[in-house]
Amino acid sequence: MKLTTITHVSVDGVMQGLGGSEEDRRGGFERGGWALPLFGGEAESYLGEVFGRADAFLFGRRTYEIFAGSWGAMPDFEDNPIAGPLHRRPKYVASTTLTEPPWANTTVLTGDTADAVRALKAGSEGELQVHGSGVLVRWLLAQGLVDEITLFTYPVVVGQGVRLFPDAGPDAALDLVASRSTPEGIAIGVYRPGGRPEYAGA
Repeated sequence: MKLTTITHVSVDGVMQGLGGSEEDRRGGFERGGWALPLFGGEAESYLGEVFGRADAFLFGRRTYEIFAGSWGAMPDFEDNPIAGPLHRRPKYVASTTLTEPPWANTTVLTGDTADAVRALKAGSEGELQVHGSGVLVRWLLAQGLVDEITLFTYPVVVGQGVRLFPDAGPDAALDLVASRSTPEGIAIGVYRPGGRPEYAGA
């Protein structure tokens, strides 16, 4: 099973609280909801296609709880291109503290997380998707478990908040697989990890 990550970021790399003002206020974040005014049309259609091809989902605990409280609480989900797949397909959560997941069809990964993810990847064909879950995404990349990265980059500088990649961390080369942009200015890039980057003069 191919493991893909799908992340929405601002131009300055912020991924916190994109959906609403109260979605994620940790650290005193006050600029939530920055993505929604720009999201729609082509970006919405493309994201629906992404969710539609998922065979299973993998989350960190924080993103899982946000999704469960929004998409998981949607009563009429069958025809929704995002909520439908989320409800119907298996969901896995990498967490050492979640014991009673509130969303049906959810499994909490126990024991060695890397081994559990490798077992999921080896178990069947298809696509295992990670949405949001920045801490988990960085860890998966460090473990060499990510096959493909999709970034939705929004034309806004948020100026504060949790970023997908911190100021200091491991480096990685990315090979561009596909790209497109929407009339609203959202740049969508699909990448594959390409090992260590090359540096001039090294």
